Amino acid sequence: MRIDHRIIAPWVAPGSRVLDLGCGDGALLAHLRETRNASGYGLENSAEAIRGCVERGINVIEKSLERELDDFGDNSFDTVLMTFALQVMKHPDIMLAEMLRVGRECIITFPNFGHLPVRLALLFRGRMPVTRRLTYQWYDTPNIHFCTVADFEALCRAKGYRIRNRAMLSRGFSAPLKDLWPNLFAETAVYHLSN
Repeated sequence: MRIDHRIIAPWVAPGSRVLDLGCGDGALLAHLRETRNASGYGLENSAEAIRGCVERGINVIEKSLERELDDFGDNSFDTVLMTFALQVMKHPDIMLAEMLRVGRECIITFPNFGHLPVRLALLFRGRMPVTRRLTYQWYDTPNIHFCTVADFEALCRAKGYRIRNRAMLSRGFSAPLKDLWPNLFAETAVYHLSN
């Protein structure tokens, strides 16, 4: 199981109704069903990932995330999840507002583009970085908004979102420093927000 899934699970209250945006093969929803007695839906547009959801017994709706969540009423869910997809959204600020409209709280994970190896790749090679988390070349990446931990927290302050929990993930040399200077040493950020 992915480490971010292990961090997210305790943040979801037992018995919650959950909406997972870009749910992939449904692994996180299946884990939440088993460990937190959560129910809900996943939204996904990949046929292969949808098959994985069906095999896991996850309710999944085929839908692109580029449209707002108009199909869902206010506070339809307890928690709305989005793991590693915010940076590919055309309007991440609108998507975040929609997540907090549809759910009472939301949990977001994203790669930190302020991570030291990313900065060093730009500084010394003068090229867009390719890392474990950022595996694409500049010309074929789905990532269209390059967000840092500092950027995300500034957005939360500007919109008045409450940061209920946060966790920073990193491996290697930067792991011991990820909590001290997250904008520089965290590879991945995990946030739990509410209004």
